[in-house]
Amino acid sequence: MKDPYEVLGVPKTATQEEIKKAYRKLAKQYHPDNYANNPLADLAAEKFKEINEAYECLSGSSHSGYHHTGSQGSSAGGAGNFAQIRNLIQMNRIDEAERLLDALPNHGGEWFFLKGTIFIRRGWHAQGLNFIRQAVNLEPNNMEYRSVLNQYMNQTRQYRDIGNGMAGGSVSPCDCCQGLICADCCCECMGGDLINCC
Repeated sequence: MKDPYEVLGVPKTATQEEIKKAYRKLAKQYHPDNYANNPLADLAAEKFKEINEAYECLSGSSHSGYHHTGSQGSSAGGAGNFAQIRNLIQMNRIDEAERLLDALPNHGGEWFFLKGTIFIRRGWHAQGLNFIRQAVNLEPNNMEYRSVLNQYMNQTRQYRDIGNGMAGGSVSPCDCCQGLICADCCCECMGGDLINCC
C-alpha cells in the first residue's frame, strides 16, 4: 500500500480535519459517477479505492497508529488487514477473506462493507445489502460505500421490475402456443418433429 499521507496529499503532521477535507475533495473528484461511459473509468475507480483505503488508514484511532514500514502489518484499527482482505476478495479467495475479517475486533464501517461484499460475492444479495447499508449508516460520508449500495440497489430494482413484468401476465398462454407451433414448423423443415400430431 502507498503512503496514505502521500495518496491524500497531506503532510504527516496533518490534523483529522485536514485529512477529512483532503479526502472529501479527492473522493468528489474521482467518484465513479463522474466517469460513467468514460475511457478513464477504470483508472478513476482504482484511484477512488486507493483514496478510501488511505482515508480508512488515517482516520480515527488509525491515524495515530499508522507507521510507514512498507508492509501490510497490523496498524491500529486493523487498516492493514482491511487492505489485505480487499485484495483477497478481488482475487476471489472469499473463504480466506471472510476468516480474516471475522477475526478482526473492529466492526466499523469498513468491516460491514467488506462483509457485505463477501456475502454478495457468495450470491447472498439480501444479507450483503443489509451489511453494506450498515456501513453507510456508520460512515454516511464514505462515497465508496454509498456508490456500491446504490449500484446494487439499482440492480435489485431492475431484477424486481423484470420479475414483476413476467408475473404481470405480459406472456399469455397464446404466446406460448404460438412459440411452440413456430418451433414445430422449424423442426419439421429440418426433418424432425417437435409436436407429434397423430
